[in-house]
Amino acid sequence: MAETRKKLAELDPVWGRIRAEAEDAIAHEPLLGGVIHSSILHHRSIETALAYRISLKLASSEMPEQILREICDEAFNASPDIAMSARADIVAVNDRDPACDRFIQPLLFFKGFQAIQAYRVSHWLWTEGRRDMARFVQMRCSEVFGVDIHPGAVIGKGIMIDHAHSIVIGETAVVGDNVSMLHSVTLGGTGKEEEDRHPKIGSGVLIGAGAKVLGNIKVGNCSRVAAGSVVLEEVPPCKTVAGVPARIVGEAGCDQPSVAMDQLLGVR
Repeated sequence: MAETRKKLAELDPVWGRIRAEAEDAIAHEPLLGGVIHSSILHHRSIETALAYRISLKLASSEMPEQILREICDEAFNASPDIAMSARADIVAVNDRDPACDRFIQPLLFFKGFQAIQAYRVSHWLWTEGRRDMARFVQMRCSEVFGVDIHPGAVIGKGIMIDHAHSIVIGETAVVGDNVSMLHSVTLGGTGKEEEDRHPKIGSGVLIGAGAKVLGNIKVGNCSRVAAGSVVLEEVPPCKTVAGVPARIVGEAGCDQPSVAMDQLLGVR
């Protein structure tokens, strides 16, 4: 068993750590054995574990778990980048969320992580031309997680959405790599335009709770958007904006705001 764990950790360190943590969790809380076995230890790869977890969460009387599982399996098999992004998301959550101290937590318990993985499946469906099914997954994700991400949006890897309640991301939004956002963030439009109408968020950006970024504007790499701000104009890279409407109030304060997660303004 120890040799098998070592080989797995070398081949897939994220999945190897998840399985090791799962075994330890059962030892400490046997009553969760059924959940942890069915969600993690029953599976040979992170791809099948994710497919199981997503389909379990989104299943309903309208769409049974088995059909959703087949859709998820198809997506993961056709696009290996989906699971690679999920691995980066797990590492990001563990690194940035002080409430997360194990890799298994996002997979089992964090709806922000689970919603992003469901979005990735819906985005694959969207790019494959299966747009009604993509919209169905979007609808269920909104109903189950309170996270409404249009399947046409383009979202990078290493994403952390903390708490995740009431997140809205529009169809033509683009979110770069290593972005962190908190609950009640909106990346929305400003009217009834049908073309490119949503924000473009650079890599390394931190978006505070309740912030609204509206319209086809750019938020530059490694910038900070303060909680409760309404951003209507372009944000240069490495700046902090705050207020309604948001204005530049200083530098970003560090090289990677999304990793530092420092949301305080000014000198302390």
